[in-house]
Amino acid sequence: MPEEQIKTLSQAEVLAQIRAALAARDVPPLAELAEEHPGIMAAALLALTPAETRHLVALIGDDRAATVVEELDAADAADVLARLTRADAADVLEEMAPDDATDVVEVLPPAEAEALLIEMEPADAAHIRELLAYPPDTAGGIMTPEFLALSPNLTVEEAITALRTVAQEVETVYYVYVIDAEDRLLGVLGLRNLLLAPPGTRVGDLVDRDVVRIRADADQEEAARMLREYRFLAIPVVDAENRLLGIITADDVADVVEEETTEDIERLGGSQPLEEPYLRASVLDLVRKRAGWLLFLFVASAYTVNVLHYFEAELQAVVALGFFIPMLIGTGGNVGSQVTTTLTRALALGDVAPGDVLEVLSKELRVSLLLGLVMGGATLLRALLLGTPDLGHVVAITAFLVVLWATTVAAVLPLLLRALRLDPAVVSTPLITTLVDGTGLVIYFEVARALLRLG
Repeated sequence: MPEEQIKTLSQAEVLAQIRAALAARDVPPLAELAEEHPGIMAAALLALTPAETRHLVALIGDDRAATVVEELDAADAADVLARLTRADAADVLEEMAPDDATDVVEVLPPAEAEALLIEMEPADAAHIRELLAYPPDTAGGIMTPEFLALSPNLTVEEAITALRTVAQEVETVYYVYVIDAEDRLLGVLGLRNLLLAPPGTRVGDLVDRDVVRIRADADQEEAARMLREYRFLAIPVVDAENRLLGIITADDVADVVEEETTEDIERLGGSQPLEEPYLRASVLDLVRKRAGWLLFLFVASAYTVNVLHYFEAELQAVVALGFFIPMLIGTGGNVGSQVTTTLTRALALGDVAPGDVLEVLSKELRVSLLLGLVMGGATLLRALLLGTPDLGHVVAITAFLVVLWATTVAAVLPLLLRALRLDPAVVSTPLITTLVDGTGLVIYFEVARALLRLG
Protein backbone atom coordinates (compact mmCIF):
# COMPACT_ATOMS: atom_id res chain seq x y z
CA MET A 1 0.00 0.00 0.00
CA PRO A 2 1.45 3.44 -0.89
CA GLU A 3 2.89 5.40 2.04
CA GLU A 4 0.59 8.38 1.39
CA GLN A 5 -2.45 6.14 1.59
CA ILE A 6 -1.26 4.48 4.81
CA LYS A 7 -0.73 7.84 6.53
CA THR A 8 -4.23 9.03 5.68
CA LEU A 9 -5.94 5.97 7.14
CA SER A 10 -7.34 6.13 10.64
CA GLN A 11 -6.24 3.59 13.23
CA ALA A 12 -9.63 1.86 12.93
CA GLU A 13 -9.16 1.52 9.15
CA VAL A 14 -5.63 0.14 9.57
CA LEU A 15 -6.93 -2.32 12.17
CA ALA A 16 -9.70 -3.42 9.82
CA GLN A 17 -7.21 -4.05 7.02
CA ILE A 18 -4.94 -6.03 9.34
CA ARG A 19 -7.84 -8.19 10.47
CA ALA A 20 -8.91 -8.76 6.87
CA ALA A 21 -5.38 -9.85 5.95
CA LEU A 22 -5.28 -12.14 8.98
CA ALA A 23 -8.57 -13.76 8.02
CA ALA A 24 -7.30 -14.33 4.47
CA ARG A 25 -3.81 -15.34 5.67
CA ASP A 26 -2.51 -12.70 3.26
CA VAL A 27 1.11 -12.29 4.36
CA PRO A 28 2.53 -9.69 1.87
CA PRO A 29 0.48 -6.67 3.07
CA LEU A 30 1.13 -7.57 6.70
CA ALA A 31 4.86 -7.99 6.08
CA GLU A 32 5.01 -4.70 4.16
CA LEU A 33 3.21 -2.83 6.93
CA ALA A 34 5.54 -4.31 9.58
CA GLU A 35 8.67 -3.42 7.61
CA GLU A 36 7.71 0.00 6.24
CA HIS A 37 5.33 1.29 8.93
CA PRO A 38 6.10 -0.54 12.20
CA GLY A 39 4.81 2.36 14.30
CA ILE A 40 1.40 2.25 12.59
CA MET A 41 1.17 -1.51 13.00
CA ALA A 42 2.28 -1.23 16.64
CA ALA A 43 -0.60 1.13 17.44
CA ALA A 44 -3.06 -1.29 15.82
CA LEU A 45 -1.44 -4.29 17.49
CA LEU A 46 -2.61 -3.15 20.91
CA ALA A 47 -6.25 -3.46 19.76
CA LEU A 48 -5.91 -7.07 18.57
CA THR A 49 -7.16 -9.98 20.63
CA PRO A 50 -4.60 -12.47 22.01
CA ALA A 51 -5.60 -14.99 19.34
CA GLU A 52 -5.20 -12.38 16.58
CA THR A 53 -1.83 -11.36 18.01
CA ARG A 54 -0.56 -14.95 17.95
CA HIS A 55 -1.86 -15.35 14.41
CA LEU A 56 -0.17 -12.14 13.27
CA VAL A 57 3.21 -13.09 14.75
CA ALA A 58 3.00 -16.53 13.14
CA LEU A 59 2.35 -14.94 9.72
CA ILE A 60 4.94 -12.14 9.74
CA GLY A 61 7.65 -13.98 11.66
CA ASP A 62 9.66 -13.19 14.78
CA ASP A 63 11.99 -10.68 13.10
CA ARG A 64 9.20 -8.44 11.78
CA ALA A 65 7.22 -8.86 15.01
CA ALA A 66 10.25 -7.67 16.97
CA THR A 67 10.51 -4.57 14.77
CA VAL A 68 6.88 -3.76 15.54
CA VAL A 69 7.08 -4.47 19.27
CA GLU A 70 10.15 -2.22 19.59
CA GLU A 71 7.91 0.71 18.63
CA LEU A 72 5.85 0.24 21.80
CA ASP A 73 6.74 1.45 25.28
CA ALA A 74 7.98 -1.29 27.59
CA ALA A 75 4.66 -1.80 29.41
CA ASP A 76 2.65 -2.17 26.18
CA ALA A 77 5.33 -4.43 24.68
CA ALA A 78 5.16 -6.65 27.76
CA ASP A 79 1.37 -6.88 27.38
CA VAL A 80 1.74 -7.94 23.76
CA LEU A 81 4.31 -10.61 24.59
CA ALA A 82 2.05 -11.89 27.37
CA ARG A 83 -0.51 -12.82 24.68
CA LEU A 84 2.00 -15.18 23.04
CA THR A 85 3.20 -18.57 24.15
CA ARG A 86 6.34 -18.39 26.23
CA ALA A 87 8.39 -19.90 23.41
CA ASP A 88 7.09 -17.38 20.86
CA ALA A 89 7.60 -14.48 23.25
CA ALA A 90 11.18 -15.59 23.82
CA ASP A 91 11.76 -15.80 20.06
CA VAL A 92 10.52 -12.23 19.60
CA LEU A 93 12.72 -10.98 22.44
CA GLU A 94 15.73 -12.64 20.83
CA GLU A 95 15.16 -10.61 17.67
CA MET A 96 14.80 -7.31 19.51
CA ALA A 97 17.74 -5.00 20.23
CA PRO A 98 19.16 -6.11 23.60
CA ASP A 99 18.53 -2.74 25.28
CA ASP A 100 14.89 -2.70 24.10
CA ALA A 101 14.41 -6.31 25.17
CA THR A 102 15.87 -5.47 28.59
CA ASP A 103 13.37 -2.63 29.04
CA VAL A 104 10.54 -5.10 28.43
CA VAL A 105 11.93 -7.75 30.76
CA GLU A 106 12.32 -5.15 33.52
CA VAL A 107 8.57 -4.46 33.67
CA LEU A 108 7.59 -8.15 33.76
CA PRO A 109 6.90 -9.93 37.05
CA PRO A 110 10.21 -11.45 38.24
CA ALA A 111 9.03 -15.04 37.85
CA GLU A 112 7.79 -14.49 34.29
CA ALA A 113 10.94 -12.55 33.37
CA GLU A 114 13.15 -15.37 34.60
CA ALA A 115 11.07 -17.98 32.76
CA LEU A 116 11.42 -16.04 29.49
CA LEU A 117 15.19 -15.66 29.96
CA ILE A 118 15.49 -19.42 30.49
CA GLU A 119 13.47 -20.00 27.31
CA MET A 120 15.73 -17.71 25.24
CA GLU A 121 18.99 -18.65 23.57
CA PRO A 122 21.77 -18.49 26.21
CA ALA A 123 23.77 -15.81 24.38
CA ASP A 124 20.75 -13.51 23.96
CA ALA A 125 19.67 -14.06 27.56
CA ALA A 126 23.21 -13.31 28.75
CA HIS A 127 23.13 -9.91 27.02
CA ILE A 128 19.88 -9.04 28.79
CA ARG A 129 21.17 -10.24 32.17
CA GLU A 130 24.24 -8.05 31.75
CA LEU A 131 22.09 -4.99 31.10
CA LEU A 132 19.73 -5.82 33.98
CA ALA A 133 22.71 -5.48 36.32
CA TYR A 134 22.80 -1.72 35.70
CA PRO A 135 20.23 0.73 37.08
CA PRO A 136 17.85 1.72 34.27
CA ASP A 137 18.72 5.43 34.52
CA THR A 138 22.45 4.91 33.92
CA ALA A 139 24.54 4.73 30.77
CA GLY A 140 24.95 0.99 31.33
CA GLY A 141 21.21 0.58 31.59
CA ILE A 142 20.56 2.03 28.12
CA MET A 143 23.62 0.79 26.23
CA THR A 144 23.63 -1.78 23.45
CA PRO A 145 26.13 -4.62 24.02
CA GLU A 146 26.47 -5.18 20.26
CA PHE A 147 29.44 -3.44 18.64
CA LEU A 148 32.40 -4.15 16.38
CA ALA A 149 35.82 -4.41 17.99
CA LEU A 150 39.23 -5.45 16.66
CA SER A 151 42.60 -6.36 18.10
CA PRO A 152 45.39 -3.82 17.48
CA ASN A 153 47.65 -6.66 16.31
CA LEU A 154 45.56 -7.49 13.24
CA THR A 155 46.73 -6.39 9.83
CA VAL A 156 44.43 -4.33 7.64
CA GLU A 157 43.76 -7.36 5.47
CA GLU A 158 42.87 -9.51 8.50
CA ALA A 159 40.71 -6.74 9.94
CA ILE A 160 38.66 -6.38 6.75
CA THR A 161 38.11 -10.14 6.65
CA ALA A 162 37.05 -10.16 10.30
CA LEU A 163 34.65 -7.27 9.78
CA ARG A 164 33.00 -8.98 6.83
CA THR A 165 32.39 -12.00 9.05
CA VAL A 166 30.94 -10.29 12.12
CA ALA A 167 29.18 -7.32 10.49
CA GLN A 168 26.27 -9.57 9.57
CA GLU A 169 25.55 -10.07 13.28
CA VAL A 170 25.44 -6.34 14.06
CA GLU A 171 22.41 -4.48 12.75
CA THR A 172 24.14 -1.13 12.17
CA VAL A 173 27.86 -0.35 12.12
CA TYR A 174 28.50 3.04 13.73
CA TYR A 175 32.20 2.83 14.58
CA VAL A 176 34.86 0.13 14.84
CA TYR A 177 36.59 0.08 18.21
CA VAL A 178 40.02 -1.29 19.00
CA ILE A 179 40.50 -3.21 22.25
CA ASP A 180 43.38 -5.08 23.84
CA ALA A 181 43.39 -8.69 25.07
CA GLU A 182 41.61 -7.65 28.29
CA ASP A 183 38.87 -5.73 26.41
CA ARG A 184 40.27 -2.33 27.41
CA LEU A 185 39.34 0.38 24.94
CA LEU A 186 42.38 1.63 23.04
CA GLY A 187 40.67 3.83 20.46
CA VAL A 188 38.39 4.05 17.47
CA LEU A 189 39.15 3.11 13.89
CA GLY A 190 37.78 4.98 10.90
CA LEU A 191 36.54 2.66 8.15
CA ARG A 192 37.92 5.01 5.49
CA ASN A 193 41.39 4.87 7.03
CA LEU A 194 41.16 1.10 7.23
CA LEU A 195 40.17 0.65 3.59
CA LEU A 196 42.81 3.05 2.27
CA ALA A 197 45.72 1.70 4.33
CA PRO A 198 48.26 -0.79 2.89
CA PRO A 199 47.17 -4.42 3.56
CA GLY A 200 50.10 -5.18 5.87
CA THR A 201 49.57 -2.20 8.15
CA ARG A 202 48.72 -2.99 11.79
CA VAL A 203 45.37 -1.82 13.08
CA GLY A 204 47.11 -0.40 16.14
CA ASP A 205 49.00 2.03 13.90
CA LEU A 206 45.75 3.45 12.48
CA VAL A 207 43.73 3.85 15.64
CA ASP A 208 42.60 7.23 16.94
CA ARG A 209 43.31 7.03 20.67
CA ASP A 210 41.58 10.29 21.55
CA VAL A 211 38.16 8.73 22.17
CA VAL A 212 35.28 10.30 24.08
CA ARG A 213 33.78 7.63 26.33
CA ILE A 214 31.36 7.37 29.24
CA ARG A 215 31.38 5.24 32.37
CA ALA A 216 28.62 2.66 32.71
CA ASP A 217 27.55 4.09 36.06
CA ALA A 218 27.15 7.64 34.69
CA ASP A 219 23.68 9.16 34.52
CA GLN A 220 21.79 8.56 31.28
CA GLU A 221 21.28 12.31 30.92
CA GLU A 222 25.06 12.73 30.72
CA ALA A 223 25.16 10.24 27.84
CA ALA A 224 22.44 12.18 26.03
CA ARG A 225 24.31 15.44 26.59
CA MET A 226 27.59 14.02 25.24
CA LEU A 227 25.99 12.62 22.12
CA ARG A 228 24.29 15.93 21.45
CA GLU A 229 27.39 18.00 22.22
CA TYR A 230 29.82 15.97 20.13
CA ARG A 231 27.31 15.04 17.42
CA PHE A 232 28.39 11.38 17.48
CA LEU A 233 26.34 8.52 16.11
CA ALA A 234 27.41 6.41 19.08
CA ILE A 235 29.54 6.67 22.18
CA PRO A 236 31.43 3.79 23.86
CA VAL A 237 30.53 2.72 27.41
CA VAL A 238 33.35 1.49 29.65
CA ASP A 239 33.75 0.26 33.22
CA ALA A 240 36.13 1.55 35.88
CA GLU A 241 39.02 -0.37 34.26
CA ASN A 242 38.25 1.10 30.80
CA ARG A 243 36.91 -2.21 29.49
CA LEU A 244 34.50 -1.71 26.59
CA LEU A 245 31.03 -2.89 27.63
CA GLY A 246 28.78 -1.54 24.89
CA ILE A 247 27.75 1.55 22.98
CA ILE A 248 25.00 4.13 23.30
CA THR A 249 23.47 5.35 20.05
CA ALA A 250 21.42 8.39 19.18
CA ASP A 251 18.34 6.14 19.05
CA ASP A 252 19.04 4.97 22.60
CA VAL A 253 19.08 8.50 24.01
CA ALA A 254 16.01 9.70 22.10
CA ASP A 255 13.78 7.93 24.62
CA VAL A 256 15.95 9.24 27.46
CA VAL A 257 15.45 12.84 26.34
CA GLU A 258 11.68 12.33 26.11
CA GLU A 259 11.55 10.61 29.49
CA GLU A 260 13.67 13.21 31.29
CA THR A 261 11.78 16.10 29.70
CA THR A 262 8.47 14.56 30.78
CA GLU A 263 9.74 14.12 34.34
CA ASP A 264 10.95 17.71 34.49
CA ILE A 265 7.62 19.02 33.24
CA GLU A 266 5.72 16.95 35.81
CA ARG A 267 7.98 18.13 38.63
CA LEU A 268 7.75 21.74 37.51
CA GLY A 269 3.99 21.35 37.78
CA GLY A 270 4.29 20.16 41.37
CA SER A 271 3.79 16.42 40.90
CA GLN A 272 5.99 13.36 41.17
CA PRO A 273 6.73 11.77 37.75
CA LEU A 274 4.68 8.79 36.66
CA GLU A 275 6.52 5.50 36.04
CA GLU A 276 3.97 4.48 33.40
CA PRO A 277 1.94 6.09 30.61
CA TYR A 278 -0.81 8.42 31.85
CA LEU A 279 -3.71 6.26 30.62
CA ARG A 280 -2.23 3.24 32.39
CA ALA A 281 -1.95 5.04 35.70
CA SER A 282 -4.77 4.36 38.12
CA VAL A 283 -6.64 7.06 40.01
CA LEU A 284 -4.86 6.02 43.20
CA ASP A 285 -1.47 6.28 41.46
CA LEU A 286 -2.25 9.84 40.41
CA VAL A 287 -3.45 10.70 43.92
CA ARG A 288 -0.25 9.31 45.47
CA LYS A 289 1.93 11.25 43.03
CA ARG A 290 0.18 14.55 43.71
CA ALA A 291 -0.94 14.38 47.34
CA GLY A 292 2.53 14.58 48.87
CA TRP A 293 3.43 17.75 46.99
CA LEU A 294 0.07 19.33 47.71
CA LEU A 295 0.43 18.68 51.45
CA PHE A 296 4.01 19.98 51.44
CA LEU A 297 2.99 23.14 49.60
CA PHE A 298 0.01 23.53 51.93
CA VAL A 299 2.28 23.46 54.98
CA ALA A 300 4.84 25.70 53.28
CA SER A 301 2.20 28.27 52.41
CA ALA A 302 0.97 28.50 56.01
CA TYR A 303 3.58 31.16 56.75
CA THR A 304 1.74 33.50 54.34
CA VAL A 305 -1.15 33.53 56.84
CA ASN A 306 1.32 34.30 59.61
CA VAL A 307 2.68 37.26 57.62
CA LEU A 308 -0.82 38.67 57.14
CA HIS A 309 -1.55 38.22 60.83
CA TYR A 310 1.69 39.96 61.77
CA PHE A 311 0.81 42.98 59.62
CA GLU A 312 -2.84 43.01 60.66
CA ALA A 313 -2.53 46.51 62.15
CA GLU A 314 -1.20 47.93 58.90
CA LEU A 315 -4.07 46.33 56.97
CA GLN A 316 -6.62 47.78 59.36
CA ALA A 317 -5.02 51.23 59.11
CA VAL A 318 -5.01 51.23 55.32
CA VAL A 319 -7.61 48.74 54.10
CA ALA A 320 -6.78 49.51 50.48
CA LEU A 321 -3.42 47.76 50.92
CA GLY A 322 -5.32 44.47 50.67
CA PHE A 323 -6.51 45.30 47.15
CA PHE A 324 -3.02 44.83 45.72
CA ILE A 325 -1.95 41.65 47.53
CA PRO A 326 -3.10 39.17 44.82
CA MET A 327 -1.51 41.26 42.07
CA LEU A 328 1.86 41.64 43.81
CA ILE A 329 2.31 38.06 44.96
CA GLY A 330 1.04 36.83 41.58
CA THR A 331 3.72 38.93 39.87
CA GLY A 332 6.42 37.44 42.08
CA GLY A 333 5.25 33.88 41.43
CA ASN A 334 5.04 34.45 37.67
CA VAL A 335 8.53 35.94 37.49
CA GLY A 336 9.95 33.10 39.58
CA SER A 337 8.34 30.42 37.47
CA GLN A 338 9.65 32.00 34.25
CA VAL A 339 13.23 32.00 35.54
CA THR A 340 12.98 28.51 37.06
CA THR A 341 11.57 26.95 33.90
CA THR A 342 14.25 28.58 31.72
CA LEU A 343 17.15 27.57 33.96
CA THR A 344 15.91 24.03 34.61
CA ARG A 345 15.75 23.42 30.88
CA ALA A 346 19.16 25.06 30.35
CA LEU A 347 20.66 22.77 33.01
CA ALA A 348 19.11 19.71 31.35
CA LEU A 349 20.62 20.73 28.01
CA GLY A 350 24.02 21.45 29.53
CA ASP A 351 23.85 25.12 28.53
CA VAL A 352 24.61 26.22 32.10
CA ALA A 353 26.31 24.59 35.09
CA PRO A 354 26.42 25.31 38.83
CA GLY A 355 29.72 27.13 38.31
CA ASP A 356 27.90 29.68 36.17
CA VAL A 357 25.82 30.92 39.10
CA LEU A 358 27.35 34.42 39.22
CA GLU A 359 27.01 34.91 35.47
CA VAL A 360 23.42 33.62 35.52
CA LEU A 361 22.52 35.80 38.50
CA SER A 362 24.11 38.86 36.88
CA LYS A 363 22.19 38.33 33.66
CA GLU A 364 18.87 37.62 35.36
CA LEU A 365 19.19 40.63 37.65
CA ARG A 366 19.75 42.88 34.65
CA VAL A 367 16.67 41.40 33.05
CA SER A 368 14.71 41.83 36.28
CA LEU A 369 15.70 45.50 36.58
CA LEU A 370 13.98 46.20 33.30
CA LEU A 371 11.04 43.92 34.08
CA GLY A 372 10.76 45.51 37.51
CA LEU A 373 10.44 48.93 35.93
CA VAL A 374 7.78 47.62 33.57
CA MET A 375 5.77 45.96 36.35
CA GLY A 376 6.28 48.93 38.69
CA GLY A 377 4.81 51.23 36.06
CA ALA A 378 1.93 48.83 35.48
CA THR A 379 1.05 48.63 39.19
CA LEU A 380 1.30 52.42 39.54
CA LEU A 381 -1.18 52.78 36.70
CA ARG A 382 -3.44 50.20 38.33
CA ALA A 383 -3.38 52.13 41.62
CA LEU A 384 -4.38 55.32 39.81
CA LEU A 385 -7.24 53.55 38.01
CA LEU A 386 -8.50 52.16 41.33
CA GLY A 387 -8.62 55.65 42.79
CA THR A 388 -5.84 55.05 45.34
CA PRO A 389 -3.09 57.42 44.10
CA ASP A 390 -1.71 57.70 47.65
CA LEU A 391 -0.67 54.02 47.41
CA GLY A 392 0.77 54.26 43.89
CA HIS A 393 4.36 54.77 44.99
CA VAL A 394 4.06 51.95 47.55
CA VAL A 395 2.82 49.31 45.12
CA ALA A 396 5.16 50.46 42.34
CA ILE A 397 8.26 50.18 44.53
CA THR A 398 7.02 46.88 45.95
CA ALA A 399 6.46 45.42 42.47
CA PHE A 400 9.99 46.44 41.48
CA LEU A 401 11.52 44.85 44.60
CA VAL A 402 9.39 41.70 44.36
CA VAL A 403 10.54 41.13 40.78
CA LEU A 404 14.18 41.48 41.87
CA TRP A 405 13.68 39.14 44.83
CA ALA A 406 11.77 36.47 42.88
CA THR A 407 14.44 36.52 40.18
CA THR A 408 17.23 36.06 42.72
CA VAL A 409 15.53 33.11 44.42
CA ALA A 410 14.60 31.41 41.14
CA ALA A 411 18.05 31.96 39.60
CA VAL A 412 20.05 30.59 42.51
CA LEU A 413 17.99 27.61 43.71
CA PRO A 414 18.14 25.41 40.57
CA LEU A 415 21.92 25.86 40.31
CA LEU A 416 22.35 25.21 44.02
CA LEU A 417 20.33 22.00 43.81
CA ARG A 418 22.35 20.79 40.82
CA ALA A 419 25.56 21.51 42.76
CA LEU A 420 24.14 19.34 45.57
CA ARG A 421 23.41 16.61 42.99
CA LEU A 422 19.67 17.06 43.36
CA ASP A 423 17.22 17.39 40.49
CA PRO A 424 16.66 21.13 39.89
CA ALA A 425 13.19 20.34 38.58
CA VAL A 426 12.06 19.83 42.18
CA VAL A 427 12.08 23.64 42.39
CA SER A 428 8.66 23.48 40.83
CA THR A 429 6.54 26.44 39.84
CA PRO A 430 4.21 25.91 42.85
CA LEU A 431 7.18 25.76 45.24
CA ILE A 432 8.75 28.96 43.88
CA THR A 433 5.34 30.65 44.08
CA THR A 434 4.94 29.54 47.68
CA LEU A 435 8.40 30.79 48.64
CA VAL A 436 7.93 34.14 46.96
CA ASP A 437 4.36 34.73 48.21
CA GLY A 438 5.18 35.12 51.88
CA THR A 439 8.45 36.97 51.39
CA GLY A 440 6.77 39.25 48.87
CA LEU A 441 4.15 40.16 51.45
CA VAL A 442 6.88 41.01 53.93
CA ILE A 443 8.47 43.31 51.35
CA TYR A 444 5.08 44.89 50.60
CA PHE A 445 4.15 45.69 54.18
CA GLU A 446 7.63 46.85 55.13
CA VAL A 447 7.61 49.26 52.17
CA ALA A 448 4.12 50.44 53.17
CA ARG A 449 5.18 50.83 56.80
CA ALA A 450 8.20 52.93 55.81
CA LEU A 451 6.54 55.13 53.18
CA LEU A 452 3.19 55.56 54.87
CA ARG A 453 4.70 55.80 58.36
CA LEU A 454 2.49 53.06 59.73
CA GLY A 455 3.03 51.37 63.02
